[in-house]
Amino acid sequence: MNLFFEAIAWILDPQHYGGLNGIDTRVVQHLLISAGVVAVSSLIAIPLGYVIGHTGRGRAAAIALSGGVRALPTLGLLILIALGVGIGLTAPFIALVVLAIPSILAGAYSGFEAVDRRTIDAARAVGMTEWQIVGRVEIPLGLPLLIGGLRAAALQVIATATLADYVGAGGLGHFLFLGLKTNDYPQMLAGSIVVIVLAIVSEFVFSVIQRLVVPAGVAARAPKNVHVGSPRSRAAMG
Repeated sequence: MNLFFEAIAWILDPQHYGGLNGIDTRVVQHLLISAGVVAVSSLIAIPLGYVIGHTGRGRAAAIALSGGVRALPTLGLLILIALGVGIGLTAPFIALVVLAIPSILAGAYSGFEAVDRRTIDAARAVGMTEWQIVGRVEIPLGLPLLIGGLRAAALQVIATATLADYVGAGGLGHFLFLGLKTNDYPQMLAGSIVVIVLAIVSEFVFSVIQRLVVPAGVAARAPKNVHVGSPRSRAAMG
């Protein structure tokens, strides 16, 4: 418990703010790395997931590839890439993109697959083209599941981006690795707490977005939480 209070005191210490190694600077670096990784992963995974979800082709290969990628140790992949490209941001960025793609890909194609086939048939029956079906039916109805995939990817990336500083790319991992080298355990715990807070904030923001993107018609058809009494109690009230 004393270690926890020491870590909180370390975070609240004004001396640990400002400058290259300040908490504020490292938080900004961590967020920029995470946001960049999720953005690049989305550019790769979302179109591919939409193609798989709309056509129904390649789903088995995507599942197998995603499972294989998730089994890769991120630190090992980071070191392997760093041996080829050197230290800096490139190696951890590539490793984190590989980590984030499976969740976003799954959210993209599962969102399309969740759309009722009768809705797709009805759209074709009224004369919609395939592009119109994708843009006006499948994407809006599948958006909540896509946001769920982005939510999972962002959480994974924020938690794992601490490894970026292992090869000198910055971020909140600086406090963990520096504290480990100097046996400064309050600093290590403080860095971990800041990462946890960022992850919780990310989870909250994406959960709100996920609720907001549900189409109004779908939300209106959702079952209400109505408590119905027993037939005996209704008879008594009648």
